[in-house]
Amino acid sequence: MPDTSIIYNIDQDRYRFPGSGSPIIPGSGSTPFGFFDTDPAFQKDAPAAAVWAARRLGYGIVDVEMIDRGFYACFEEATLEYGAQVNQFNIRNNMSILQGTSTNNNVTQTSVVGSGLPYLIEVAQGYGTEFGVGGGVDWKTGSIMLCPYVQNYDLQALWGDTVESGSKIEIRRIFHDMPPAAARIYDPFSMTGMSYSNILNEMGFAGYSPATQFLMTPIFEDLLRMQAIEFNDLVRKSGYSFELVNNKLRIFPIPTYKMPCYFQYLISADRNAQGIGSSGSYYDSSGSLVSSNTVGDYSNVPYDIIPYGSINSVGTQWIRKYFLALCKEVLGSIRQKYQTIPIPGAEVTLDGGELRQEAAAEKTDLVSQLRENLEATGRKAQMELRSEEARQLQETLQTVPLGIYIG
Repeated sequence: MPDTSIIYNIDQDRYRFPGSGSPIIPGSGSTPFGFFDTDPAFQKDAPAAAVWAARRLGYGIVDVEMIDRGFYACFEEATLEYGAQVNQFNIRNNMSILQGTSTNNNVTQTSVVGSGLPYLIEVAQGYGTEFGVGGGVDWKTGSIMLCPYVQNYDLQALWGDTVESGSKIEIRRIFHDMPPAAARIYDPFSMTGMSYSNILNEMGFAGYSPATQFLMTPIFEDLLRMQAIEFNDLVRKSGYSFELVNNKLRIFPIPTYKMPCYFQYLISADRNAQGIGSSGSYYDSSGSLVSSNTVGDYSNVPYDIIPYGSINSVGTQWIRKYFLALCKEVLGSIRQKYQTIPIPGAEVTLDGGELRQEAAAEKTDLVSQLRENLEATGRKAQMELRSEEARQLQETLQTVPLGIYIG
């Protein structure tokens, strides 16, 4: 007959903490994900943390129903949670600088120096496109022939559907204006221009040959005459004008002969797509993962897992506390499955529910504390702190007495 005490001891060793943790061996499944199994600092701290947490949970007086690998899983999770909280804050803090940069540049625990100017310039380019002063979309040039006595023209049908293969176009500028007044100052038929006959009449030289007459005039003379030509065209002539609604062009005055009308336009799809970088990671038709090479949003900012060995003492202390809270949560879940355990002559009530409540409160407090500390080190908080320091320094210097010079 088998010795039941030996079986009991084996079960006890399997389901209760034996007093020490086994070594962290890479590839042996010591931790669920194995992210830190090759990290010497993690290999050293994990067994010690397991003993510390077990003693904090009462080991030595009561049994702790967890094995070393359960402790290691909690320790790995606490380290990952710390890194995730730090990376989340850094993504929010540096998004305006990193957006549009390469995803191949791992910025974990690196100094991200810069400003949001590249992002603002990218945004401003969209406005430049609208006003024709730059941007990421080129304006194209087109033309149609105006027919005699035809006033209305559909530019989308005449140009967009034919030349641009049906793409929707947006007209930016129509070239349908009177010839510039500056080019007609010396036009003898402009009435108010600076033709030879007009000048000679004004100066009293109408009866003399203009071949030997010269006249020097100030610049405002040209400006006044150009203004006179434009007012004359506006009041006494049919002004060149047009109306444009939904790419429907109406020409004024109604053409009386065949002539070209030039315009500038852009493709609506090109305008709407400006500033849009490469799309996120996706699976192609063959099932291969295609990764975006540009930071687009929160999901592909190149922050990686923070190595445990590079975390300072403040961070490792937070990890230990969060690790203990996770151990309480796991142990509470285990003990809550069996509210009471019968023993000879009585029952033992387990504290699973209390442990889980305590663990939830500790986890919330630790995360809140970490986030507050991270916010205090952010760009905005640091700028406000430096501004306050400068103001305090100014007030201090104002109280310093001025030196008295004695000659």
